[in-house]
Amino acid sequence: MQYAAGEALLKDADKLAERITDRQYELQPELDQKFGQSGRIRTKQDSLYSLNFLAESVMMRSPVLFTNYVSWLKTLLKGYRVTDEDIRINLLLIKEMIEEYFEYSDKELVLEYLELGMVEVGLAEPAPRFVREELPYYMEAKLYLDQLLSGNRLAAAAIVEEMAKDHIPIKDIYTYIFQMTQHEIGRLWQTGEITVAQEHFCTAATQANISRLYPYWLTKSAKGHRIVSACVGNEQHEIGLRLLTDQFEMEGWDTYYLGANVPNNSLIDSLLKYKADVLALSATMTYHVHLVRELIIQVRNHPKTAAVKVLVGGMPFNTASMLWKEVGADGYAEDAKGAIALANKLISAK
Repeated sequence: MQYAAGEALLKDADKLAERITDRQYELQPELDQKFGQSGRIRTKQDSLYSLNFLAESVMMRSPVLFTNYVSWLKTLLKGYRVTDEDIRINLLLIKEMIEEYFEYSDKELVLEYLELGMVEVGLAEPAPRFVREELPYYMEAKLYLDQLLSGNRLAAAAIVEEMAKDHIPIKDIYTYIFQMTQHEIGRLWQTGEITVAQEHFCTAATQANISRLYPYWLTKSAKGHRIVSACVGNEQHEIGLRLLTDQFEMEGWDTYYLGANVPNNSLIDSLLKYKADVLALSATMTYHVHLVRELIIQVRNHPKTAAVKVLVGGMPFNTASMLWKEVGADGYAEDAKGAIALANKLISAK
């Protein structure tokens, strides 16, 4: 019943977002002067995102997915001169339109989750910095980040290559340089301190630097267990999954990294082709979580892949620690070290 309520809201989201936008501009005519026509388009997009996140939260029976989104949204929109009051009015209008136009018998739960998000508007705090002095290799991470933000990708590459030459463990470089700076770049984009273009440049540079380190560890083929890794649906945030997959290979696993935009049927074909023991699925955007669930059902229903162990990861699973059970996975870990330990445990128990 709960999943069906969220699913119904997803189907109605576009029409509701249109009504919400029209009503908000009626109530706040000053928005036209402040933001112009592009602001109206953005308001509809933001309303649609909010409805999608709300629907996903209901489908997955996890209110924290929506409250965490509202906290994130508040920080993001501050950089666009959108006030807490603007967000509060938008959420009130979402409530109004759901009450009036969402024709689903069991919509009280949807409204309950929405109310929790409305409370969050007054509570949300900015995300903490990810590159911090108390973490290992802080100076190297800070310098690496500074070089990327300055557009100096060659200098950034030189930092990690020098670390590798100094026999700093590659896993440490992955964790404390690549992973932490990527998180920090995401935070800087969220707070409006860097542009989308800068974020894309930094991510592309780090992807290239990951490849630069391959000669330092990729010296022989693995002959161990086999893992296939992929992002779900049209999820584009794949760098974290790549870092995870590489570390599995460092531990002796045979890895098959498929990346983003892999159709479900092709992914299942890959599980069969590579005789996978484990499937690692990544979802960064909360509104993709139901796709994880649907894919896992498809894997389980195929007689030749039903025994494959499925691990999940990404921001929604970090936010709601038991979400992995809701999507039907065999486990979840917050980092590569935990994922490798869990995968080994699951394989040994087969």
